[in-house]
Amino acid sequence: MTYKIALTFEDGVTRFIDCGPGEVVADAAYRLGVNIPLDCRDGVCGTCKAHCESGRYSMGDYIDEALSAEEAAAGDVLACQMRPESDCVVRINAASTACKVRDGDCAGEIVKVEKLSDTTIAVGFRLADTASFGFLPGQYVKVAVPGSDQSRAYSFSSPSGAAEASFLIRDVPNGLMSAYLREVARPGDEIRVKGPLGSFYLRDIKRPVLMLAGGTGLAPFLAMLGTIAGAGSDHPAHLIYGVTRDADLVMVEALEEYARRIPNFSFDLCVADAASAYPQKGYVTTYIADKHLNEGDVDIYLCGPPPMVEAVRGYLRDQAVTPANFYFERFAPSGEA
Repeated sequence: MTYKIALTFEDGVTRFIDCGPGEVVADAAYRLGVNIPLDCRDGVCGTCKAHCESGRYSMGDYIDEALSAEEAAAGDVLACQMRPESDCVVRINAASTACKVRDGDCAGEIVKVEKLSDTTIAVGFRLADTASFGFLPGQYVKVAVPGSDQSRAYSFSSPSGAAEASFLIRDVPNGLMSAYLREVARPGDEIRVKGPLGSFYLRDIKRPVLMLAGGTGLAPFLAMLGTIAGAGSDHPAHLIYGVTRDADLVMVEALEEYARRIPNFSFDLCVADAASAYPQKGYVTTYIADKHLNEGDVDIYLCGPPPMVEAVRGYLRDQAVTPANFYFERFAPSGEA
């Protein structure tokens, strides 16, 4: 039996490696050409110190100077001594370029282009190597725009391992990718993606979760919810999804389905336009309740345009709330994360 280990690097790159039974992470990484920091291999120097964000493992022999008891209790590990006992996510304290990590590049084809609203397009890709092209829920890839030398960054809206990789793409007037999808794209067209990328992804759930989505920033949360639906969670999760106009509310049926499948998941929708016919008007901060913040013992995930990120930061300051963890990703209309 092998375990899937996600190595996340400081520059947002993630690579997946297979670790055999009893094999240490460092050996598995080097066997697959990922040169993570390493020196003594004996648990003495501490060069390979990393942090395990999720998963079970055992540790071999090491000295306190390489890894203190406090560090070990907090989830820090030595890659030369860490033997996984489940799939794991391990944060490496180095950039991928320093570890000679090759770009993840995968071919695929378009299987679906669906215009959900005046501002949103849903796209589905079938990747040629779905089994080995893993990603963490919330991460994105760079998609090459056919017929150009440019690419755009889009977050997965499907969970890892799904037969079809799906994305929510903002339909930008005169946008390069938008124009291609509206006017040219057809099922069967070839597409290329690079990644996965990004440090915005679902961590091991240890406390209540508050998700804040703006516009097509809903995409990574759909991937997260798909993962939670499959794995389950003992902690409540609440999503607040805000858009500018009524027509921008998309994938509501998918959220309703997740609310049925995940017992402790709930969500609110809101529309900023004062002329909206939707009953809940305003911004996402309007609908953050004290129970969602859980007196600060909460992990907050936010994906939206820069003004939304700053507005939420200001709201938390005004409420004198410091969440246990605050993960966010800003996006611009070009799709560059």
